[in-house]
Amino acid sequence: MISDNEIMALFFNRSQEAVKELADKYGKMCLSFSYRILKNDCDAQECVNDSYLAVWNTVPPNKPNPLKTYLMKIVRNISLARYKSNTAQKRNSYYDTSLEELENVIFENDSVEIQAEKSELTEYINKFLATLSKEDRVIFLKRYWFCQAYSEIAASVNLSEKNVSVRLTRTRKKLKKYLEKEGVL
Repeated sequence: MISDNEIMALFFNRSQEAVKELADKYGKMCLSFSYRILKNDCDAQECVNDSYLAVWNTVPPNKPNPLKTYLMKIVRNISLARYKSNTAQKRNSYYDTSLEELENVIFENDSVEIQAEKSELTEYINKFLATLSKEDRVIFLKRYWFCQAYSEIAASVNLSEKNVSVRLTRTRKKLKKYLEKEGVL
């Protein structure tokens, strides 16, 4: 398997091999990630293909480093857009539930306005995540970035589902206090 630097060189040379190599290296991960959001094989595959096109269209001029993170962010954004489109008139409780858990912390009620831009909020959340233990940070990201179910998280970190649930509840409370202290809420 070739390195990310070699794949980037292919993109900069506008070689169609770049997309093939990207798919060979990260395709299974991208498909799994997209499927976790969409719960539909066809939609997930389409989103992954759209993601490859987005990388093709943005590299160059962008020089993402690391390439894997750049690609996964694109897959996530395209999959979320598809999810919103697919569920405009209906609810998918699996994914909505994980987002609602965070919304209750950040947007506690309709009258609360966030005083920082999205990028500032992201910076605050990243700073908060740095204060957590590695295990709590992994659990938080698996739930709210990778949209994993409690059972999946519990199995991957060798904890009970109840323990994962309690840790996430405590982490959300800590996040709320942190954002209040920073003047975001």
